[in-house]
Amino acid sequence: MSDNTKTMAKKPRKIKGKTVIDIQKCKGCELCTVACKEDAISLSKDINNLGYRYAVVIDDVCTGCLNCAIVCPDGVIKVYRTSGKKKEQIATISNVKESINVTIDNPSLEDLSKMDYL
Repeated sequence: MSDNTKTMAKKPRKIKGKTVIDIQKCKGCELCTVACKEDAISLSKDINNLGYRYAVVIDDVCTGCLNCAIVCPDGVIKVYRTSGKKKEQIATISNVKESINVTIDNPSLEDLSKMDYL
């Protein structure tokens, strides 16, 4: 194995995320794609019932960091985090009218370090 191959290999992650987007309500604003540091979200080439290209998730690279759910103006993103066999929902933002408050139950130091805009 060459030195370049060793440096490019990623460590297996203990925590993985799963993001669920309500594609029929997504307006394709792309805020979630910009907020995702793992490039786990992109816009679909397809169009939803509202006539928008909607966000889609690449779950194998999602870390469950919450950035996408926090920035979604329409609250159509739910984030789950798995560690081992345990799967728990960690964020749901809905009924967004004006300003919102976000609560993260039991945040880890890693969660907080990824939220550089707070």
